[in-house]
Amino acid sequence: MLVQAETTQADSLNLDCDIAIVGGGIVGTTLAAALKDSGLKIILIEARPPEVTTAKTQAYALSPLSSRIYQGMGIWQNIFPYIGKYQHISLTDADYPQQVKFETKDLPGEYLGYVAQHNVLITALHEYLVDCPNVTWLCPAEVINLTTDQDVSTLEVRVNGEQHLIKTKLVVGADGARSPIRHLAKIKTRGWKYWQSCVAFTIKHNAPQNNTAFERFWPTGPMGILPLPENHCQIVWTYPHAQAKALAELNESAFLAKLQTCIGGVLGDLELVSERLVFPVQLMQCDRYIKSRLALIGDAAHCCHPVGGQGLNMGIRDAASLAQVLQTAHEQGQDIGTVKVLKRYEGWRQRENLAILGFTDLLDRMFSNNWLPVVVLRRLGLWLMSYLQPLRIFALRLMTGLLGRTPKLAQR
Repeated sequence: MLVQAETTQADSLNLDCDIAIVGGGIVGTTLAAALKDSGLKIILIEARPPEVTTAKTQAYALSPLSSRIYQGMGIWQNIFPYIGKYQHISLTDADYPQQVKFETKDLPGEYLGYVAQHNVLITALHEYLVDCPNVTWLCPAEVINLTTDQDVSTLEVRVNGEQHLIKTKLVVGADGARSPIRHLAKIKTRGWKYWQSCVAFTIKHNAPQNNTAFERFWPTGPMGILPLPENHCQIVWTYPHAQAKALAELNESAFLAKLQTCIGGVLGDLELVSERLVFPVQLMQCDRYIKSRLALIGDAAHCCHPVGGQGLNMGIRDAASLAQVLQTAHEQGQDIGTVKVLKRYEGWRQRENLAILGFTDLLDRMFSNNWLPVVVLRRLGLWLMSYLQPLRIFALRLMTGLLGRTPKLAQR
C-alpha cells in the first residue's frame, strides 16, 4: 500500500531520477509496476492523499489483453479472486429481437473479459510496489511547473507546503483528461464533447447466473451492464445531459422501475447499492503523445466514449508499451528521454488508439438515433454478425485489443 509517511520527508530524498510519473492512478501506477525491475529510478507523483486514491467505487471492464499484461507483471493472482468474470456478451438494439451473442468459442480462453473495482486494482499495484527500491512515492504532491532543457526536464513540486525540484530524464503525464502536464507542455488536443452524460452505479440482483456482460443500445444512448462478484453489477447508462441528470435525481423506486424496463427483466429483482454518479462524455486525442523528455499515457493522451469499456484498457496498453520501449532503450544504452526513442511509443500507440476512438464514436452515433436508414443499416449489421462468425470474431478482437501489437509483458 502507498505509505503517506514516506512523502513527509521530501528534504531527505534524492529527487533526481530517470523517470518522473505524474499521476498515481491505475495507469500511472501500472507503468511504475511494469518498470519495477528495469533498473531505472522512478518517482511517482500523486496529488491526492492515499485514502482518496483507493476510495473510488468505480468499476472498469478489463480485456483479456489487460489481464495478460498483469499476468506478465506477476500481480494477476492478487486481482483475479476479487473481480467479476464474464463468458458471454449480449448486444441488443432497443426492442429489436435480434441479439448478438459473443461466446468463449469466438475467442480462445476461459473468459471474454473481467470487471474490476478501482480499489482492487490500485491496492494490488500498491502492494506490488511496496519496498521497491527504485520507486519513490510523493503523495500528496502537486506539480507547479515544468521546464525542459536538451538533457533534462525539471519539475517544480509542492510537498507539504514546501517546493522542491525534481530533475529527470523523462516526465510521463498520467494525470487524467485535464492533464496539467499536458497543459504545461503546451500539447494541443482534438475532439469534441458529446451531447450525452453517463449515470454510473452498482446494483445487486437475484438472477441465477452472473457471467454475462450486456450492451443495450437505445436511441438515447448505450447502456453497459458488467458483472461483479456476489451478484452485483456495475451499470453505465447514457442519456442526453438533462435526461441523465433527471434520471439520477429520480427516487429509488422510480429509478429501479425504469431500469428494470430497460434491462428487460433478465437480472430478476434489482437493488440499488451505490450512489448514482453523473459525468459528461467526450472524445479527445492529443496531436502528439511525446515531446523531448515528455510522454503522455492514458486519459492524458486520449479519451473515448465509455461504450464497449475501452478507456482503461487503452491506458493499460499505453503503460505496457511505453515500459517496453523505455526498458529496451535503457538496456541498449540509449537516452530514454529523446524524441528518437519516444517516437517508438507514439508510433505504436497513437494509431491503435485512434482506431478505438473511431470505433466507439461510430458505435455511439450509429445506435443513438432513430433515423430510419441508419436503423435499417445497423440492424442488418447485427443480423450479419449473429450468423457470420468471422465478422463476430473480428469485432471481438477489436474490442479486446487483440488486433493490435501485443506488448512483451502480455506474451510471458
